[in-house]
Amino acid sequence: MMRIALLYICTGAYDIFWKDFYSSAERYFISDAERHYYVFTDSHKIEGSERVHIRFQEPLAWPYPTLYRFKIFNTIADELKHFDYVFFTNANLLFKKEIGTEILPVDEGLCVTLHPGYYSETDPLKLPLERNPDSLAYVGFNEGRHYFMGGFNGGRGADFMAMSRQLETNIDRDERNGIIAVWHDESHLNKYLLNRHPKILDPSFGYPDGWDLPFEPSVIIRDKNHFGGHDRLRNLAPAGREVKLRRNILDGMARLAKKTIKVAIKILRR
Repeated sequence: MMRIALLYICTGAYDIFWKDFYSSAERYFISDAERHYYVFTDSHKIEGSERVHIRFQEPLAWPYPTLYRFKIFNTIADELKHFDYVFFTNANLLFKKEIGTEILPVDEGLCVTLHPGYYSETDPLKLPLERNPDSLAYVGFNEGRHYFMGGFNGGRGADFMAMSRQLETNIDRDERNGIIAVWHDESHLNKYLLNRHPKILDPSFGYPDGWDLPFEPSVIIRDKNHFGGHDRLRNLAPAGREVKLRRNILDGMARLAKKTIKVAIKILRR
């Protein structure tokens, strides 16, 4: 029987999403496979079982819960190598209909989802890719045909973990150079996929709650505002490190904006 690992991070108050997520995954997500859930959490409300594996994860200041997700996955690489497929899902996802093996990758072993906000965008200049050439997530202004969301992706176990290792390395190198990519791990994911050929899922697999898109929802992105919003869910007071990080992000965005304007002007003058 096919064995699939689902990776799930829910620190702070994000454990509020677990029960519904788990029920929906058990009902709809490749139900004929042996599914195991690896839950990275500090919550005492989530019970482990034969297929629900709890791994303690302390809450981190924003944006580290998302920026470090691949680093977190790599801590259990020895366990994940025993699975045929590995998938990551954001905590606030909810499966809404039967999802079968049709989503599994065929070519390079990875499976990614088109971002619902940019799925129809054909102008690379309008995609929110990392444009800072000092970042390892950098994508040139004339590059990039798609923009993928970071909240639902996966693939063959070996391919997913190879990606996870490389992205941890790239993110760590950026951080040592004082750089955080504009959309964190999502920016690095998009750079990694730039010249690859993953299985591409349409936005029905990342359908924001309340949006009106021309797709029948397969996977809903639950609106965090209905659960108290980002700040309450993170359950973290702004620590000194976070305040400093916010300042660095703002400074980095300002530098990036200046570079973006200069490069765009050069392109338009050609």
